[in-house]
Amino acid sequence: MAPPSDTATVRVLCPKLVLSGNQQPGTLQWLIGSPFFPPFTVVSTFRCIHQSPDFQLESDDLRKLLPKGFEVIGGLIVAEDSDAEKSALEAVKAARRLRKHISEGGELDNEKIVGASFDAGTGTIHFFISKTENSTKLEPVASVVYEDKSAKYLWENGCLLHCELPIKLPFYFPASSPSDSKEMFSNAIDGVITQFKEPNAVYIAETLKKASGDVPKPVVLRGKDFGFGADASNINRLPAADQVSDVKMLSCSHLCLNSKTAAVVNSVENADKIQVSVLLNRSEKSPTSGAPVAEYFPAMEEARLIVVDLNLDVLTYAPKELPLMHAVSNLVLPALVDQLYSLKNIILPHLLMEHPKLRIYHFNPPGVLHPITTIYELNYGETEMKQVDVRKSLHMRLGLPLDRPLLRTANALDLSVNDDSRSNIKKRGSILLKDVHIGIPSSGVSEGVASLIQGSYEYYHYLQDGFDDSGWGCAYRSLQTIISWFRLQHYTSIAVPSHREIQQTLVEIGDKDPSFIGSREWIGAIELSFVLDKLLGVSCKIMNFRSGSELPEKCRELAMHFETQGTPIMIGGGVLAYTLLGVDYDEGSGDCAFLILDPHYTGSEDHRKIVNGGWCGWKKAVDSKGKSFFLHNKFYNLLLPQRPNMV
Repeated sequence: MAPPSDTATVRVLCPKLVLSGNQQPGTLQWLIGSPFFPPFTVVSTFRCIHQSPDFQLESDDLRKLLPKGFEVIGGLIVAEDSDAEKSALEAVKAARRLRKHISEGGELDNEKIVGASFDAGTGTIHFFISKTENSTKLEPVASVVYEDKSAKYLWENGCLLHCELPIKLPFYFPASSPSDSKEMFSNAIDGVITQFKEPNAVYIAETLKKASGDVPKPVVLRGKDFGFGADASNINRLPAADQVSDVKMLSCSHLCLNSKTAAVVNSVENADKIQVSVLLNRSEKSPTSGAPVAEYFPAMEEARLIVVDLNLDVLTYAPKELPLMHAVSNLVLPALVDQLYSLKNIILPHLLMEHPKLRIYHFNPPGVLHPITTIYELNYGETEMKQVDVRKSLHMRLGLPLDRPLLRTANALDLSVNDDSRSNIKKRGSILLKDVHIGIPSSGVSEGVASLIQGSYEYYHYLQDGFDDSGWGCAYRSLQTIISWFRLQHYTSIAVPSHREIQQTLVEIGDKDPSFIGSREWIGAIELSFVLDKLLGVSCKIMNFRSGSELPEKCRELAMHFETQGTPIMIGGGVLAYTLLGVDYDEGSGDCAFLILDPHYTGSEDHRKIVNGGWCGWKKAVDSKGKSFFLHNKFYNLLLPQRPNMV
């Protein structure tokens, strides 16, 4: 084995390097980096799902999934024996073959890439560097750095470029020779690609995210100025400049907003985004008349016309200091070309039949620092098996759990123009606050591990929507908060039910008499479980306690619920109901705290007032003054909704 390099350092940004799920010996993962980052920086990892592996299928998938600005920089393999270098060499060879397929035979022999071997028994990962394709020996790395502010690493100095381009593509083929249709369609696709690079092609770049204050004017770029085929990672970066007369010198930062705080910037949703529009200007400095002209080309034989709808939608990643001109010519345009070919390959088998209805979506699933892109066939409903199987394979590739919908169309990134205001939900004339627990003071459990709700919810409480339920409606409000969680995680599209609709549901299933509708009768955990089962098909576990003093004994079990299910819990005791959003538990001392969302609040939707008033906050079973939050002389029931097993 070669001695460690003094300079080779692997930097890991992704929160989980070894994906959950299949960890059988020989399992491959592709390590994803960026040409704009220091060498050997791992941003994310994708599992190889086409075994053997099938490099053609893998490259086709990754070309669609991975935005330009990111690339495969190596491989990780689950080791089959104790020889870490031997296993890592297998991963390196596979990664090099995949890179060649993605680049369609491009020369990558001199690229240094990362090889890693994972020992499933010990959990140890060994990293190596491969200098060239012909190397039979790997070089151990000098150090491995796990970055704890990975989102900041990406988005503080980087941005996204978004381009949508709807195309209606007509082409003719001889009616007597349908087999020629595929060639004619391919020629038409190539013709579109040629137009992208014409000197008169015009590209307009503008700020996508609007905010109060000055917004930079759009920048007009022309095809005649582009340097196609350049390596964008080696292009000189430009400093931000407010006054630049030559658009060739403008960097992406010119269209990035500088007013945002670091806390807002560091996520895909809030990253700086630049919209790129494509135009074709055929009349600029034309020596002939600019008036419309009709030309007639007689066909030599009977021909058939087919029009194919192609709706391109690409995202790319670029450093803010990269010249806009190069970001468009060497990232956006290659992305459009790749996507055109991907759509062509899907449509070709159906060219003379009904064309598949294709739609492109961008997602930012949990644990993946950058967006991914998918092409879905809308001919199939989201619950039909073909679409379910597509999503399952994506979940497997990304190491996502198979019990929650993370890649449905409702999960897609919203790239429409938006502002920086706090994300609230408007419903029935009221503004509902979301995720009010974010930013609250700590629990006070010194060595505790916090286990919290996973995902977003809306805060429902007394007197909302002008409806007076003070003194009896707390369990109804807790149920509304729970159902809002299932809505926002896209398990259901039903509206959050009103008190009357909840009562009607209980009457319909025979649990209550008709006189219950319109009453002010309390409901508890059992009734909530009936409603969740009827309206959402959600099953629940119920925990019973003879006294409130017993709840701290179940903190470990409650922590496991939040780590595995992640759903809000309803607590019912005596005549009071609360919503539990998490626990902070010190296993050594047994000290614990409960994150309570209190539906008894009667004020306005004022986040500061709610937090400062203790309506959302950590509660100890017994506080510093000796007062018990959970009453010792009352029975308590806890309702633990279970996630449906679906993607």
